[in-house]
Amino acid sequence: MFYQGEGNERNRGLTDMGKQDSRTITELLRNEVIDTFISSPYSRAIMTIEELAQLSDKEIIVFEDLKELVFSREDMIIPDKEVYSLVSKMFIDSNYKEPYGESISDCQRRSVARLKEILKNYKGQKIAIGTHGLVMTLMMGYFDGQYGYEFLMKTSKPDVYRMEFKGGELINTQRIYKI
Repeated sequence: MFYQGEGNERNRGLTDMGKQDSRTITELLRNEVIDTFISSPYSRAIMTIEELAQLSDKEIIVFEDLKELVFSREDMIIPDKEVYSLVSKMFIDSNYKEPYGESISDCQRRSVARLKEILKNYKGQKIAIGTHGLVMTLMMGYFDGQYGYEFLMKTSKPDVYRMEFKGGELINTQRIYKI
């Protein structure tokens, strides 16, 4: 099921299409006056918001807890076709995990704890977070049950959602970009 590939999930960069999508996102958000840029430690997440952060003359703050769900050992790469089957199984049983991996419950717990900390520490600021579709779905799903497996399967890579919080509560979500 898993294979050892060149590099790993953590340092895998953007494809040519991913680089083009990153430029599109930069153009889409360049007039948003974003105060803070935060990212998963994975290279592709950082690279997606890097140009926008540079245009805003801001550093990207990296949080380990916003990384992708850990499916297996970090030196293993799962082909996309197999990831979707695994994710489906994990949404049915949120405590299911592969050897050396984590469950959806584990991933949601760590990412939501970090998101709550971000909301507290950067209250009143516009924040851009570069993370992963599954992690984004789990964070959104914590606040609103409509964001689950079916929602995840309708997202695109990349995808941009504006989430508005008030007092730690998600009060509005708007999709502002998709492929």
